[in-house]
Amino acid sequence: MTQKVKVFCFYLLVVMLSLSFIGCNASQLGGKNKNIEKVESTVAEKKKASLLKKLERKYEDAQAHFELGRLHQKDGLWMQAEQEYSIALSFDPVHREAQAARIKVMLDSGDKSRVDILSEEYINQAATSALGSLKLALAFQGHGLDEYALTCYQQALRLAPNSARVNRQIGYYYLSKGNKVQAQDYLSRSFQLDPMQPEVAGELGRLGVSIRIPTVSVDARKLDRAVDKSMKNK
Repeated sequence: MTQKVKVFCFYLLVVMLSLSFIGCNASQLGGKNKNIEKVESTVAEKKKASLLKKLERKYEDAQAHFELGRLHQKDGLWMQAEQEYSIALSFDPVHREAQAARIKVMLDSGDKSRVDILSEEYINQAATSALGSLKLALAFQGHGLDEYALTCYQQALRLAPNSARVNRQIGYYYLSKGNKVQAQDYLSRSFQLDPMQPEVAGELGRLGVSIRIPTVSVDARKLDRAVDKSMKNK
């Protein structure tokens, strides 16, 4: 065997071993991914079974219907998800998360005509309360429904212009969209209304705003205690 043949055989062996190693890794990775999917599927099925048992005991449990709807939505079962959200709202008409999730699933399924009607209905329903408007705004934002979220934030601000919480959430909304100018305006207003917000002070500092401790009105404090209490009960 000549030297050239030996060298060729050596490189051929290296290539074959490399391909074998890659194949084994790909097989192992594929197996791991399948195992992860299997575990996730098992967890979801157990969660569904648990929720169904809960509904057998108390069918009017709005939260259970909502959570079941979320599982259906995650699986792409839009009709079943929308049905569960609808049932949840029949038992709890102001379940803001269910309202936003229902709008999202209808958009995903292409049911735009009903979306226009229901979104207006939900936003108008929340118009009697700054807290309700804020909750609905947060729910819409959580589903990436920015147009509806901003409408609700603005509605909450009209109802409670001196709420540090409302101004803060709007500031965070604009910050998440990269609009630093608007974010600074609302966060500054929030901090002016309630300077006991270290997280807001931190954000303002990162935006290059110098912090001065303002005085806080009693009414503003009372309003935000009510908002905080409502958000904790969300």
